[in-house]
Amino acid sequence: MKHVNTVIIGGGQAGLAMGRCLFEHGIDYVILERGRIGERWHSERWDSLKLLTPNWQSRLPHGAYDGGEPDAFMSVPDFIERLERYARSYDACIERGTTVTAVQRMEGRKFRVATDRGEWCARNVVVATGFCDTPRVPDFAENLPDDVVQIVPPEYRNPSQVPEGHVLVVGASATGLQIAEELLGAGRSVTVSVGTHIRVPRRYRGRDILYWMDATGGFAAAADPADERGNPPPQLVGSAENRDLDLSTVQKLGARLAGRTAGVEDGRVLFADTLRQSVEKADRMMFELLGKIDGFIEAKGYDAPPAEAGEVQPVPIPDAPAELPVGTGGVRAVVWATGYQRKYPWLKIPVLDERGEISHKEGISPVAGLYVLGMRFQKRKYSNLIDGVGRDAEDLAGYIAKRTRAIAA
Repeated sequence: MKHVNTVIIGGGQAGLAMGRCLFEHGIDYVILERGRIGERWHSERWDSLKLLTPNWQSRLPHGAYDGGEPDAFMSVPDFIERLERYARSYDACIERGTTVTAVQRMEGRKFRVATDRGEWCARNVVVATGFCDTPRVPDFAENLPDDVVQIVPPEYRNPSQVPEGHVLVVGASATGLQIAEELLGAGRSVTVSVGTHIRVPRRYRGRDILYWMDATGGFAAAADPADERGNPPPQLVGSAENRDLDLSTVQKLGARLAGRTAGVEDGRVLFADTLRQSVEKADRMMFELLGKIDGFIEAKGYDAPPAEAGEVQPVPIPDAPAELPVGTGGVRAVVWATGYQRKYPWLKIPVLDERGEISHKEGISPVAGLYVLGMRFQKRKYSNLIDGVGRDAEDLAGYIAKRTRAIAA
């Protein structure tokens, strides 16, 4: 058994940021990664994906963006290369190809971390496996006929995977709309099932919308993990044209809109009568946000161009179907862009809540020495974003350093 102060589980942006912060505190650590650095970026992303955040916002602790295109958006291969360079920048202690099989408590306030390549003993364990773990698919998906292809985002690569015929995309946040847009561009017939979503323009008053959310302090505002389900990622796409992506966009490309998917019965997909409510709520929240940005610009005296009249319009709300047939002559494929849940079969410590999530406050669990990093709304509203997870890592590293000193005293 090897001994180390802190075991970090996961070698993506969260785990690497945690490693760098512990390195700065002089605390010995090891990062255990089941595959390659940023494995999910390698194996669970579609071909055309670009980051939603502009390059300047890909900040990690002691690793600010230093390229020549701060307002552009990285492709997945570019971001993977950035993670690899970041790991090299501090000679990260990382064990690749190492799968964790059990985390258990030991005597003396320590943890046993078992892997398929040996065991570790540690004072601290940081679970940095991220929030995009297991796709959330409703139970009634089992009622779909066998000849209807069902796809979750980690499995989607490009339209060639999707059979000819009508496609139902369930979910209208960034992932659902990006996939719907790509399928429409490939000539597919698409219905988008719309639930809770957040709409924002890509740019507003001369700046990326995320610039304003950062400048106004909205990103850094305190958050509660319980709010994750009600606050999905905003409808955005990273593109050279800085184009908007919302329900108006996909309607112009030919998509049909429906309300929230409510079930599958007798060869039909059923939709709730919620489309108007969902769209109007998202538009209302967007215009409230833009109003706050206008007030911020005026109060701070920012040199920003005025908002153009009609620059952002409400989404037109069409008549929505109550149901669609499935199988031959109907829906031939369903893309479940319905979010994620986390599963920790290897965590042998009673710290999971009723939803199966690790109980924590700002990343600190009730079990001394056990932490979580990279969750949406973990501490701040941008905790899962690249620079947000970096700030959370700095905070946790400071806490671990203080605890380490206290134990040593």
